[in-house]
Amino acid sequence: MVPVPSSRLQPARQEPVEGWPWLDQQVLVSSRSRQVCMTCHFFRHHPGSSGIPLLTCQRHRGLIADGAHLTHRCGGWTEDLHRQRGWAPEVA
Repeated sequence: MVPVPSSRLQPARQEPVEGWPWLDQQVLVSSRSRQVCMTCHFFRHHPGSSGIPLLTCQRHRGLIADGAHLTHRCGGWTEDLHRQRGWAPEVA
């Protein structure tokens, strides 16, 4: 395997997420199970301009407050595909 220089790597997203709205209690509800934002297929984290990671929901195109990703979820929570299919399903 040949290492790829970091200058050739492209970000997964093309638009800045800093302008996305914050998700509030109308979207996120408290959860006491493993069905929280962090385990959702649509959860992502991006490096912020100040170096602090931004937690996002790709489904709602919104920002998640720090810590809420561990204790909240929305009605559209979906199992992460890696957990659904297992690790490296293309090898099977």
